[in-house]
Amino acid sequence: MKLVLIFGPQAVGKMTVGQELEKLTELKLFHNHMTLELLPPLFGFSSETWRLSTLFRFEIFKAAANSKLEGLIFTYVWAFNEEDDWKFVEDLCQIFESKGGSVYFVELEAEMKERLERNKTSNRLEHKPSKRNIEWSENELKASMDQYRLNSFPGEIIKENYIKINNTTLSAKEVTETIKERFKL
Repeated sequence: MKLVLIFGPQAVGKMTVGQELEKLTELKLFHNHMTLELLPPLFGFSSETWRLSTLFRFEIFKAAANSKLEGLIFTYVWAFNEEDDWKFVEDLCQIFESKGGSVYFVELEAEMKERLERNKTSNRLEHKPSKRNIEWSENELKASMDQYRLNSFPGEIIKENYIKINNTTLSAKEVTETIKERFKL
């Protein structure tokens, strides 16, 4: 069992890279909005939405770790200045590692100008209805940069299976090929 954790700021290309990686491997994509989009129609973006989304995610992670799946690709916006996010990642890894699985860390970073362009792509808007209000989405993307640190410092992640890719000028296919080759997926 493999878990590929693709993380980075909003609109950096996590889901799109995950989609390409799913095409080239036996791994299944579980992007973070698959649970998030279920709940705002009921609860808005409230604490209840985040609580339930986390609950659903962990149940899905446990089911996947106990299944015959080759593995899972999960996308995540990891706030490095938030202890709860570090705990989330630790707990996530434990689920797969406790079953003998391997976890691969893929960090993406891109320049803000490029992320603002990616924020409006048809693929993103198709799969993430909550991002269709572009003005709100752009404001939320910019505001999060003031509140959270969404990329790691050099040497902060000390995992053997880790790669950081600046994909400002790379296509999702190029990034995916790098990931596939680096981790022999």
